[in-house]
Amino acid sequence: MMRVIARWIDDPTESPLVVDLLVDTTTLAVAGPSAAFGCIDLEGPNQRAFVLDSAGRVDLGPDATDRYWNTDLRSTRIAHGEFFNMFWRDGDSGAYKIVKVSTLGSKAP
Repeated sequence: MMRVIARWIDDPTESPLVVDLLVDTTTLAVAGPSAAFGCIDLEGPNQRAFVLDSAGRVDLGPDATDRYWNTDLRSTRIAHGEFFNMFWRDGDSGAYKIVKVSTLGSKAP
């Protein structure tokens, strides 16, 4: 299990994202179809937990105005400096850069 921290490249101070993924350490690909859990900081203190399903859909939960987003994170190499996209329901999209990958429970970077 790896913790991935990513920043929106248009404004790295806005909407940081954290997600815990099962990663194949040989290929650096997301391993298997298991759901992944994460959190995104929307507009300051409005942190939202989410579930990333096996198809790459982000579900922000029933209380979210814009509940479902899509992402290509599951097909991205999980490594520092790699990029993935987030596709919002309104047709807009944004690129994210992975800024940190660490093993869960480890104090190493």
